[in-house]
Amino acid sequence: MNTGYTSRRAFLRTAGSIAAAFTIVPRHVLGGSGRTPPSEQLTKAVIGVGGMGQGHLTYPGAKLLAICDVDRNHLTNTLAKCGPDVKGCRDFREVLSREDIDIVHIVTPPHWHALMAIAAAQAGKDIWCEKPMTRTIGEGIQVVNAVRRHGRIFRLNTWFRFQSNFYGFGPTVKPIKKLVQSGMLGWPLKVTVNAATGFDWKFVWSGKTNLPEMPVPDELDYDFWLGPAPFKPYHPHRVHGTFRGYWDYDGGGLGDMGQHYLDPVQYLLDKDHTSPVYIEADAPPQHPDAVGTWRRIWMKYDDGCEIILDGENKDINAPYLEGPEGKLYRGFRSDIPNLEAKLAQLPDPEPQLTDFAQAVRQRKPFALNEQNGHRSCTLVNLGKIALRLQRPLRFDPDKQEFINDPQANRLIYQPMRSPWRL
Repeated sequence: MNTGYTSRRAFLRTAGSIAAAFTIVPRHVLGGSGRTPPSEQLTKAVIGVGGMGQGHLTYPGAKLLAICDVDRNHLTNTLAKCGPDVKGCRDFREVLSREDIDIVHIVTPPHWHALMAIAAAQAGKDIWCEKPMTRTIGEGIQVVNAVRRHGRIFRLNTWFRFQSNFYGFGPTVKPIKKLVQSGMLGWPLKVTVNAATGFDWKFVWSGKTNLPEMPVPDELDYDFWLGPAPFKPYHPHRVHGTFRGYWDYDGGGLGDMGQHYLDPVQYLLDKDHTSPVYIEADAPPQHPDAVGTWRRIWMKYDDGCEIILDGENKDINAPYLEGPEGKLYRGFRSDIPNLEAKLAQLPDPEPQLTDFAQAVRQRKPFALNEQNGHRSCTLVNLGKIALRLQRPLRFDPDKQEFINDPQANRLIYQPMRSPWRL
């Protein structure tokens, strides 16, 4: 029975090699300006359709033409929901080789994000990527460079800086931004991110140690699922819905929720161009493979602004924002009299381009793009490194490297399993 996908073996026979470095000629090289005419239908492919990918098969502005997954069951079950124009494959490079696809939506575990985003940029595709943007700081630097070099439009899929109520905090980020811009809280500011301010760190995503080796299911190409990650014997807890509990693929609850919670912080503090200079973690010793819990992560910028990630929810009365002149609590409660009336008299924050299809058509940066997305993802990756090394770290935000700390710097650019490389 034809299930609509091409086997990896068959594709690699025609492609000739499993080398990760490859050349794809984008549509604009073959003819045209490289810009999508307003009358042309944008098209897309979704890579990874086992979980989150199911929610991204349809959205306004682009027609789905292809899906990709290394799990045959995910692929077959999803193809059954799609129309006849949608084709499936198990090797993402087949998607990138298609001239008729404009946008690639990457919904894989994070250890694949950078490789696929860079390859998509090289292939002339625009990119919609799930969070966290990359698994390491170095991967983020290289994604930024590739997107710029190839003139692509990039969107990171966390949206709280520009729409939706900000998790359990209450309102949207917009009035918080107006408050910060107004200066009514004073400067510098301290941000506390914990359950009391509306943010659960989801330690349910912790990994398990001493997993017994188990047979790989027939439907899963486990070697391809691992890709650039170190080889570890198969166990179902390492893959699919629970992969976040292992350093090789993500960073537990911090990796899962960190960019959702912290990207708006970068925006609020006007730090989209920089990173903290000091990072410290208080946590039990971390297993080298399985992500554990943590009590507190503290980050400080060079101007004195601070971010407190309170994993144990120790400060149940903490304000979300605190400055020398005032405080802002969950639900937009404040000790500043008549705050909402005062904010109503102030101008709104600068408008942002929040329609991805429009950004692609106009070749203009999306509101959350490769540059500011990399900086907010760096917060997550700084926290992960501090947790793993269990000591204070000093970071140079311009060079994007740790100061006099070779061990920490080795975690910025982590090796990939051959033949995969950036």
